[in-house]
Amino acid sequence: MCSPAGLTGFLRLRSGQAPTRSHTYNIPVRILISAGEASGEMYGAQLIEALRRQDPSAEFFGVGGERMRAAGCDTVVHAADLSVVGITEILSHLPKIYRRFRRLLREADKRSPDLAVVIDSPAFNWRVARQMHKRGIPVVYYVCPQFWAWRQKRVRLLQKYVAKALVIFPFEEAFYREHGVDATFVGHPLADLPNPTIGREEYANRYKLSAAKEWITLMPGSRVKEIRMNLPAMLESATRLGWGYEYLLPVAPTVDPQFVAGLIGRPLPIRLVPEALPALWHSRAGIVASGTATVEAAMMSAPFVMVYRVSPLTYLLGRPRVKVSHFAMVNLIAGEEVVPELVQGDFTAEKVVARLQEILPFGPAREKMLEGLSRVKSLLRGPSRPAGSVHPADRAAETILQLMSRARTLSP
Repeated sequence: MCSPAGLTGFLRLRSGQAPTRSHTYNIPVRILISAGEASGEMYGAQLIEALRRQDPSAEFFGVGGERMRAAGCDTVVHAADLSVVGITEILSHLPKIYRRFRRLLREADKRSPDLAVVIDSPAFNWRVARQMHKRGIPVVYYVCPQFWAWRQKRVRLLQKYVAKALVIFPFEEAFYREHGVDATFVGHPLADLPNPTIGREEYANRYKLSAAKEWITLMPGSRVKEIRMNLPAMLESATRLGWGYEYLLPVAPTVDPQFVAGLIGRPLPIRLVPEALPALWHSRAGIVASGTATVEAAMMSAPFVMVYRVSPLTYLLGRPRVKVSHFAMVNLIAGEEVVPELVQGDFTAEKVVARLQEILPFGPAREKMLEGLSRVKSLLRGPSRPAGSVHPADRAAETILQLMSRARTLSP
């Protein structure tokens, strides 16, 4: 395999820009990478590791959290500072977000990256993409915005500012290509997650759980506002289900556990845990907020009820723009309702408990959901790719390497 350094030349030549740094192959490639929330920075860490397997000298800086930092990224802006959700909620955070944005641009001007990779978080990252494009720095969008779900006219932003889109859902490639974006489906970064190795007894001992009881995982979101909106009804659901179960609440690395603990404030057998996957793997079922967590639950074969709530004004403004028939990502991928969706006014403790009681016992409802989750897992692995063959992050890096190989051909 060749080094990613040649990617610079190809993308700059493609965009009609002259390279700002030499792309001789003995100079380490420098990449700006921007991931604005917990799931995005996990994907960013995977991509950094995949690229470094091909070129250990590659340098990375940008927006991320502890996972990206551990992978070798100089995080000049922390992802936690950008973890905001909802139309109305963003407004109060704009001054802080703008300050972080300006800091990132100053670092880009100082370090002159060869390439920018932006991951999800479109409200922030399309502005990053625009500024990098203005500076002659080519942009790859990994984990593209869900413009197919709403605000479809914004696809023109990708047409204008993005040289290559690497998409993670099977239906996205056709959508973006039909809208003039050079897109490639690389598979979902969570599609080949290995099952957690920690056993149930060990897990119970570590987090002071009763191994004799069934566990239910509560996943209210990875951002403070999401948690405030979703957790109270989840706690009420747990109260109605009672003490016959114990409850696991994974806390995203971008969230302060003390903040979550302060919201619980009731005598329930709830344990805060640091990782979602082992919790889902060992749980009988879950109550999961819409988003990446629903894919994690599918990968761990954990039956769940999808829930979500935003502020009334955000929902009023946003709902008419939604162009899809399902909210849950697993349902969109499957093309049918695999898991129940309880959104906004339908998200009540009574309805959550009713739907959970359908899937907690052994029976047709539980078996049907498990079969649907298995289909989703297969669809997310990518075209004709069996489990364990090529990780989607490696496939994304491979696509970059192929572009770079063409750059060598085009370079003088």
